[in-house]
Amino acid sequence: MTALNVIAPVLQEHAGKVDRAAGFVIIGRNEGARLAQSLTSVIGETNCAVYVDSGSTDHSVALASSLGIPVVELDPAIPFTAARARNAGLFWLQQNHPGLDYVHFIDGDCELVSGWLSAALAALEAEPDIAAVCGRRRERQPEASPYNALCDAEWNTPVGLAETCGGDALFRVAPLMAVGGFSESLIAGEEPDLCHRIRCKGWRIRRIDADMTVHDAAMKRFSQWWQRNRRSGFATAEALYLRGTGNPRLRREVVSNVVWALPLLWPLWPLLWTRICLRCGPLQASFLTLGKLPHLQGQVDYWRKRKRLIEYK
Repeated sequence: MTALNVIAPVLQEHAGKVDRAAGFVIIGRNEGARLAQSLTSVIGETNCAVYVDSGSTDHSVALASSLGIPVVELDPAIPFTAARARNAGLFWLQQNHPGLDYVHFIDGDCELVSGWLSAALAALEAEPDIAAVCGRRRERQPEASPYNALCDAEWNTPVGLAETCGGDALFRVAPLMAVGGFSESLIAGEEPDLCHRIRCKGWRIRRIDADMTVHDAAMKRFSQWWQRNRRSGFATAEALYLRGTGNPRLRREVVSNVVWALPLLWPLWPLLWTRICLRCGPLQASFLTLGKLPHLQGQVDYWRKRKRLIEYK
C-alpha cells in the first residue's frame, strides 16, 4: 500500500477532529510507508501533533505537511539523536499549545492502536503520582524473521510499576519539564535515563495491560540484529557510567556481559544457553547468548568514547 493510499481516506476524517488532552510528538527519519501509517493513526485521535524529522531524504517532510501536521526539521549540523528529536517536539508543543498537561511520544515506525490514548489518559488521571504510562508494543510481522520475533518478545514487558518505558509512551508534561526532558547527547538508552531522573523526583512509571502501538522493525538481516545489540551494549555501558552508583543491577549486567563474551568462557556457552532456554525458550536463548558479542562491542565503543549514532535500519 502506498503512502497516498493510506492518506486519502484520512484527510476528510481528520478535518472534523477536535483536540484531545494530549499532544503527540512523532519522530522519524526515512520511514517511508511506515511513517504514513504512524501519522494517520495519530491524527485519528487528535489534531494536536507535531512531526520532527532528522534529516530524511525521502518524502517524509512532504507527507507530514500534506496531512496538515506541523513539521520541525532538525539542523543537520548537530548530531541526530532520538532524544534530541523528542525534545524538539516537546518544546514545540510547549510553545504552541502551552496548556497541554500530557504529551505522547511515538516513533515513526510505529502505528498507534485505537483506544490506547483513552486507556493511558485514564491511568494517569487515576494515579496523580504516575509520570508516564506505557502499554504493549507489538511487532507487526513477528513471523517474518527471527529478529522480528525477538523484538516482539522484548516488547512484552511486565504489567505494573516499572523502572522505565520505551520510545512510545504518554507522559505528564510537568515532570518532563522539571527534569529538562531527554538527555540529547545519548545515542541510545535515553528513555531509561529520563525515567531514572523522573523517579528520583518522586514520580512513578506504570506499564498497563493494554495494546499501545504496532512496531515495524523490518529486520531481515543478521547485520541489523547485530547493530541493534551493539547499540544496546553502548547504552548499558553509558548508563553504568551515568547512574551506576547504587545500581547493582547495571553493574552485574555489564560485568556479566564482559565475562561471558570472553573466548575463555565460550566452551561454557551451552550452560548459559540452557539456563536462558528454561526461562525464555530456544530462540531467545540462542540470540541472547550470541548477543554477548555485539553487546561487548557496544560497551567497548563507549569506553573508547566513540560516541556516534549506531543505526541498524
